[in-house]
Amino acid sequence: MTDETVPSDIPTSRMLSWARNSAIYRLERRMMTEKQLFDAISRKAKEKFEGISPTQLKAVADFAVKFAYDNKVLDDSAYAEISMRSAVRGGKSKRAIAQKLAAKGVSSDKVEAALEEADDLYAAAIFARKRAFGPFRRVELDEKRKAKELSAFARNGFSFDIGRKVFEMSFEDAEEIILAGRSLAPQHQRS
Repeated sequence: MTDETVPSDIPTSRMLSWARNSAIYRLERRMMTEKQLFDAISRKAKEKFEGISPTQLKAVADFAVKFAYDNKVLDDSAYAEISMRSAVRGGKSKRAIAQKLAAKGVSSDKVEAALEEADDLYAAAIFARKRAFGPFRRVELDEKRKAKELSAFARNGFSFDIGRKVFEMSFEDAEEIILAGRSLAPQHQRS
């Protein structure tokens, strides 16, 4: 019996070499979560290696993830924290950030840890500025406009209290919150 006639559950050295190179290629281009890398390697390995068994497929993807961790280029905690900071600066609520990170496969404990530093009031002020709501409004306020603005805060994951607070703020107070949030950003970085 030769090795080629028996389907093996162990990936070949060619498969493992490809998985390593593919992981490097992907992670050089963008930061990924463990789940994203695992899924990408699995999907591409199915296309590349005809007749690859499900066990081999899992082993190849696991190998790529382990390789990335061993070389410190994969870190879901860092991914969650960086994504959270970027999202808050973009006016996203904690709830919206948590949903996005969960969809990308980041574990709930890592999501919770990243969100500890998130400031919904700051994010809501940024959101209001981007959408010209509340203190940044450029048009007259009527009941229709009020309902539109308050519901937009809610749809974007902000609590009613946070939405109303920003909605009723003065322009100066909103700017002060945004400036205070910016000045705190470098202090949040870990040593």
